[in-house]
Amino acid sequence: MTTEMTMATTEKKSGDILMECRGDVGLITLNRPKALNALSLPMVRELLVTLRAWRDDPAVLAVAIRGTNKTGRPGTPESFFGGFCAGGDIRFFHQAALANDSALDDFFTEEYTLNQLAQTYPKPYIAFMDGVVMGGGMGISQGASVRIVTEHTKIAMPETNIGLFPDVGGGYFLSRCPGHVGEYLALTGDVIGADAAIGYGLADVKFDAARLPSLWESLATQAFDSSAQVEQWIATELIADSNRTIWTTSEIDAYFSLLRVKHIVDALEASTDSWAIKTAATLRKRSPLMLHVTLEQIRRARSMTLADDLRMERDMVHHCFHLRPGAASETVEGIRALAVDKDYQPKWNPARIEDVKPGMAEAFFASPWLPQAHPLREFQESAAMVGLQSD
Repeated sequence: MTTEMTMATTEKKSGDILMECRGDVGLITLNRPKALNALSLPMVRELLVTLRAWRDDPAVLAVAIRGTNKTGRPGTPESFFGGFCAGGDIRFFHQAALANDSALDDFFTEEYTLNQLAQTYPKPYIAFMDGVVMGGGMGISQGASVRIVTEHTKIAMPETNIGLFPDVGGGYFLSRCPGHVGEYLALTGDVIGADAAIGYGLADVKFDAARLPSLWESLATQAFDSSAQVEQWIATELIADSNRTIWTTSEIDAYFSLLRVKHIVDALEASTDSWAIKTAATLRKRSPLMLHVTLEQIRRARSMTLADDLRMERDMVHHCFHLRPGAASETVEGIRALAVDKDYQPKWNPARIEDVKPGMAEAFFASPWLPQAHPLREFQESAAMVGLQSD
């Protein structure tokens, strides 16, 4: 590693992100446990700088990423696991949107740039997805060479609960889940555990959480000659004994393959099955408008590259905050109800699924930029689309 990067690593050891190189591996620890390691703009920028530097540094053969937790004694091995990343800093979104702060646009442009980099990383990239892995946490883990989950893992893309949509490449990786699981996870925001994550292609291997510190240490102390040797270590030490079985999706498909949101909800509500009734009730609580936007997003993304999906999502998130600016934004209202006032009574507009008119969702897919002016215009596809399964 270069002297400059080594110095930067030392200086950032006490911040929201801890970065160091041990042996041949770059190690990243998200270190904002009181906020469940939610990503701030400075954290996104530090991750971008670090991943780019390590990508271009021949001395770094692989990268691993983990998160700290709120309960472990600081500095002990167990404190560095148990929580990965709960997403983006939604309170910042709320404040910046009301203040018309340009940093909000910077956040999404730079976060999606980070997602593109992480999901196409050319070197082995290992994600220790212990604890909460939601939203932005999925964006920095779904392209990993191996995605490790534990009995504590809680995975979700819960954005429709705050009047948003599953961004950070969510359209891409959710639409690659088997059957119509992508629509189900995107619309409901339901939380799944390790076994379901593996069964749906959103994780690769499950370990007992107690094993993670020794796995991390083994990775950091193992001598590697090349990135290919790291990949071989991953294959033999992490994946060799795993037994990934694709879960059947017929129950989900029966509902979430239907053409429109109203068709899905009507079918669920007509069922006597307890899962269907519960799922319908969940959808009735979500933003009706963003349910329609999200369903369209997943179905468009199914035939898109990652780069095109992220460009589409950058258009969409712009409209989430600017189509109806300030407090009129569906997303601002959702965050207010969930995280600011915490009254859990969002005033959605339209208020009901039945009230969403034709054309309302389509407006979110019209790019506000000409192609040559798009903030993500320079995205290129990488041949190293590792970790993402296309079924």
